[in-house]
Amino acid sequence: MKVNEIFFSIQGESASIGLPTIFVRFTGCNLRCTYCDTKYSYYEGESDTPEGILEKIRSYGIKRVCLTGGEPLIQPRTEMQRLLDLLAAENYEVSIETDGSIDISKFQLRGRQRFILDMKVPSSAMSNRMDFENLKRIVPERDEVKFVVGNREDYEWARNLMQQYELQPEKGYQLIFSPIFGDITYQELVSWLLEDRIDVRFQVQLHKIVWDPDLRGV
Repeated sequence: MKVNEIFFSIQGESASIGLPTIFVRFTGCNLRCTYCDTKYSYYEGESDTPEGILEKIRSYGIKRVCLTGGEPLIQPRTEMQRLLDLLAAENYEVSIETDGSIDISKFQLRGRQRFILDMKVPSSAMSNRMDFENLKRIVPERDEVKFVVGNREDYEWARNLMQQYELQPEKGYQLIFSPIFGDITYQELVSWLLEDRIDVRFQVQLHKIVWDPDLRGV
């Protein structure tokens, strides 16, 4: 496995927003989103083993981990599964932030583990690379689906996808709409959600408010 960085911070997104979290950022990504804010993770990193990563995670003394990237699921499947199994055995809460293009059914989650499926909108220039079958593979009440929106087209694309795949909150689906930082105002996105009576969670990238938006390792 190739790791870009491991650091301790607050979770800036997802259902765990604001909670202390250990981040394992893996090297490499199969997409090139226009608004990517972690381009440094495309190539930079050092090789490590699942056991070595676990040892570093243990050193922080917190039982909450986020596996991110880049795209964590392009790491060798057997090694990623090994890391997940090790974390489950020690009862870590684990979120896996994945870009929506990789079949999540290839990985078996246990215990307090969940996927955060970040479906790429049209302005990312990567929406045609999505594996839309993942929207049938997610587990309501466990996994989350996130749409990072930069304009009205992105918003309508996400709203239509929710309707097409019947991603309804009353069925237990956890849905997040978040603005692309610097591309759209918070007020614009909130007003659209309220006008359309869409029962989803609006969310900002909290870490970009607490720290400089360009700061790494936070």
